[in-house]
Amino acid sequence: MNAMSFVVRASYAPVTAIVLVFATWTTASVSAAENPGAALIERGRYLAIAGDCIACHTGPGGKPMAGGLAVATPIGPIISTNITPSKMDGIGNYSLEDFSAALRRGIRADGQPLYPAMPYTSYAKVTDDDIKALYAYFMLGVEAVEHKPAKTELPFPFSIRLSMRVWDWLFLDTRPYSTDPARSAAWNRGAYLTLGLAHCGACHTPRNFLMAEQGSRLLGGADLGAWFAPNISSDHDSGVGAWSTVDLVHYMRDGHAGNIGQAAGPMADVVGNSLSNMQEEDLSAIAEFLKTAPAIHDSTDVRPAFAWGAASDALSTVRGVAVPVHRGQWSGARLYDAYCATCHQAQGQGSFDGGLPSLFHNTTLGRGNTSNLVMVILYGVHRKPDVNMPGFGSDLSDQEIATLGSYLMQQFGNPAGSVTVEQVNGARAGGPSGAWIVWVARLAIGIALLVLIGAALISLRRAALVKKSAG
Repeated sequence: MNAMSFVVRASYAPVTAIVLVFATWTTASVSAAENPGAALIERGRYLAIAGDCIACHTGPGGKPMAGGLAVATPIGPIISTNITPSKMDGIGNYSLEDFSAALRRGIRADGQPLYPAMPYTSYAKVTDDDIKALYAYFMLGVEAVEHKPAKTELPFPFSIRLSMRVWDWLFLDTRPYSTDPARSAAWNRGAYLTLGLAHCGACHTPRNFLMAEQGSRLLGGADLGAWFAPNISSDHDSGVGAWSTVDLVHYMRDGHAGNIGQAAGPMADVVGNSLSNMQEEDLSAIAEFLKTAPAIHDSTDVRPAFAWGAASDALSTVRGVAVPVHRGQWSGARLYDAYCATCHQAQGQGSFDGGLPSLFHNTTLGRGNTSNLVMVILYGVHRKPDVNMPGFGSDLSDQEIATLGSYLMQQFGNPAGSVTVEQVNGARAGGPSGAWIVWVARLAIGIALLVLIGAALISLRRAALVKKSAG
């Protein structure tokens, strides 16, 4: 649940040892009792964790918040900026008003619009007090780093930043979060975090053809490059309605909820950098809100994703049988025996201590959408501090991954799901191309220009006729 408005989020490159660096950021060396300013900085530090600012604003091998991460979007990579208090390369010259405008309106200090890869459409919900705390932290609690990231270079018409003013006019809701008096304080806190700083909808809400979140399907699940951010609305079968509040808290805090679901890919980064470092009461508040968020149901879902599958053993069909010479002829059962059974056991029940999950009653195999299954087979699961499932993308061909993935779905998961060779090939390439968005935008701009030119010609013609009749 995180990440970035406008993008089909994100670059998946790991940011090394970020959590350890987090602990050293604050420069406040005195207690809050000795210096009230220290309390404000510390509060801002916590809010920056909730906002997962470090995920996008730290490049691979770079210093925290110094920018340089290439955020993958359908229209090309957007390079994150330096948001340390460097006066030369960062935001050190930003006033509080400049900072607020960038976070909540998407406007830089020089007046130029930001691309909505920075989720200001969500941060617009943040209160004035929290903006002040964040400003104090970024100016006084973050190390200034002299580093100028590369410039973002997008194709026309997105290269013209002023075009974002039209997008903002259409899709930016500048109203801050408004408390619902009919709900509890915890529910309102959860709604504020989910819709605002944690910007869960940026990944988990599907988008329209102009890449704006579809408010009518809030948290209803969305493609995220080659990954899939699942439905986390309150729907019993399609969303998290059948999850307990405890399950949701454990998932956010630990990256897994028993054997029913495990965080991988971008979500594993969110857990490691943000959610696992948040207070338990805030995680509970988010869970309380999600359990009541408007239900978005997919008609193909007839039971919760974790309710599919059962222990099953088909390895007797391949053990003791001659191995085909050509790997392309290996069955799903043989591939499972060779690459999966050692850890997940013959019946898919996982390890005895629960450290390695069961493959049945597992959300990854319980959805009809198999994108995450493919990505896990290709690239593994890497989650701090000690989860490190290897990927098999370099060992298995697209056909073998398709065969293995379909076998896993039929044997342990939702039989409606399958994996194709084309799907695996597309996942290796990073997901579907966004070239069509560029052409749609160019067509729209072309039509708009023709309309404007036509209107101007009509206006000139009318003016000429008026002048002629007056003469």
